[in-house]
Amino acid sequence: MKFLAITLIVHRPDPVTGRQKPTHDRFREVLDNAVLAEELGFDGFGVGERHERPFISSSPTVVLSHIAALTRRIRLFTTVTTLSLLDPVRAYEDYATLDHLSGGRLDLIIGKGNGAAQRELFQVTPEDQWDRNAESYEVFRRIWRQDRVTADTRFRPPLTDAEVWPRPYQQPVRVWHGSATSKESVDLAARYGDPLFSANVTNPIEPYAELIRYYRERWEHYGHDPADIAVGAGSAGLYVARTSQEALDVYRPVFESNLAFQRKAGLPVVFETLEDFVERSSALIGSPQQVIEKVHRYHEQFGHTVLHLHADAGGLTDTRHRDSLERFQGEVAPVLRKDIPDPPFAWAPVLPAPVPAHL
Repeated sequence: MKFLAITLIVHRPDPVTGRQKPTHDRFREVLDNAVLAEELGFDGFGVGERHERPFISSSPTVVLSHIAALTRRIRLFTTVTTLSLLDPVRAYEDYATLDHLSGGRLDLIIGKGNGAAQRELFQVTPEDQWDRNAESYEVFRRIWRQDRVTADTRFRPPLTDAEVWPRPYQQPVRVWHGSATSKESVDLAARYGDPLFSANVTNPIEPYAELIRYYRERWEHYGHDPADIAVGAGSAGLYVARTSQEALDVYRPVFESNLAFQRKAGLPVVFETLEDFVERSSALIGSPQQVIEKVHRYHEQFGHTVLHLHADAGGLTDTRHRDSLERFQGEVAPVLRKDIPDPPFAWAPVLPAPVPAHL
């Protein structure tokens, strides 16, 4: 199993202290967390893309390029690239450049995105967002694979024998499809034979498991080998402590503050108590053994081989957050790596085959 640390770069007051860091310091924290993730042995680091409050992750390519310069091994993920909002030509240029600068360490997770504010900002409607997402991905995918592209597009000017530079480093880049609740994203992933990444954050396990089952059905419908399926899944929180009681005691103020924020913002509340949150959500809060057992329980439903964890402290002190990550990598990850297989592809740059010397 592979493990990612991810951030959506939420920028709001600390859930427990109420203090909000300056924007500059928040970005610095993201960079420090990426370096720490590599030091601790994480396999990837992801940066989201949002164009509305309370996020400041509107330019993931810029942030990931800086992280690429500070790291050497860890793979860089977009979590997610909102292709329904973007010009696929410009998106290709940005990500191809990032891929070269990182030495082929880029993986994309794409999705339509959500939130009315960012849809309005980019003049995308609920009615056309899925068509935009599918068209943008089709064009993006073709540009990455073809030197010249002709495309009769609806949502951007048509392309006629167009060249887009720079040409790719990875050939092609690996693209995952992020899915929270929609069969459209799942079907698009299955159609192209691409891996799926389930958000698996807001709700209990059932709706996510149902979508992953649907993905597997559509994968076979489109004629792909079931052995090639790769599924990733998110988690709703992380705190690994020495004992379950310590984990509950430390995490309770974080949960209660986040619950109050949800209610004040008018967001739906799915888990009313910390105990219910720990039991029925994907949050990994408890002793190392409890966390191992929970990941196994989800794996039985999902068959996932990649798991993402929160890179941000999110209300924990920096010391406790680091201790939790260290305990996860020292006591949890080795067991899960042994018990659960890796994805069915190499965790390395996807480079073209070398040309034989005699040619």
